Amino acid sequence: MDTMTPANIGGLLREWRLSRRLSQLDLALQTDISSRHLSYLENGKSRPSREMIVRLTETLAVPLRERNKLFIAGGYAPVYPETPIDTPKLAQMRFAIEAMLAQQEPYPAFLLNRHWDILMANQAAIKLNRYMMDGRDSKHRNMLHLIFDPDDLRPAIDNWEDVAGNLLRHLHNEVAAVPSDLKARQLLEAVLAYPGVPRHWRQRDLGAAPAPILTTAFRKGEMRISFFSTITTFGTPRDVTLDELHVESCFPTDDTTAAFCRKLT
Repeated sequence: MDTMTPANIGGLLREWRLSRRLSQLDLALQTDISSRHLSYLENGKSRPSREMIVRLTETLAVPLRERNKLFIAGGYAPVYPETPIDTPKLAQMRFAIEAMLAQQEPYPAFLLNRHWDILMANQAAIKLNRYMMDGRDSKHRNMLHLIFDPDDLRPAIDNWEDVAGNLLRHLHNEVAAVPSDLKARQLLEAVLAYPGVPRHWRQRDLGAAPAPILTTAFRKGEMRISFFSTITTFGTPRDVTLDELHVESCFPTDDTTAAFCRKLT
């Protein structure tokens, strides 16, 4: 799927349809086109217009980065820009994100991209991490590596199997949902290679959905604290960067954790 030419856009559309578990008839009805026309598009007998690519990708909920690849495969220029978050063009959005992270104090919050790279973190997150690691900083800037690596934060996570298993289900689902994302596949292989990862985690469990609310418990000596997390995404983004960002905010599950966070800051 790395070679994008007008000749293979039909195959790409078919892969996206199958990844969403839709029949040709289902997608045709949802997009308000004939199933015969969709069949012609998928087998290369017809070339989709730019407008048709927009309609199909919106119906299939294709991420903006992957939509650009489809436009290129169809012989068109990419539609959606990708603007680094630290450029003046996104200054207002960066200000808003920094305000969200600061407002979350004294509880941890992070800005993550689609591959769980930690782009920003508030002071509460940094201090909690150092406290749990006896003053050390994590050697990773990726949330999954940080959680799966036995030489990083993993030993401090009291319910590690619950947390790691839930995150891995998310990653398995993302790899299946975006089959062209080679970096996600590489991340999946990397975290599965860490010692102590159960063998059955290597297979995607179609019957197990990620937990709607993830609780993470930390233990240091006799002290145990725990948080639940919420995810904030940016509505109707028109930029690839914003489409792939989300803010993870952690909230205490009990008074002990809340008091610990107030004391830590």
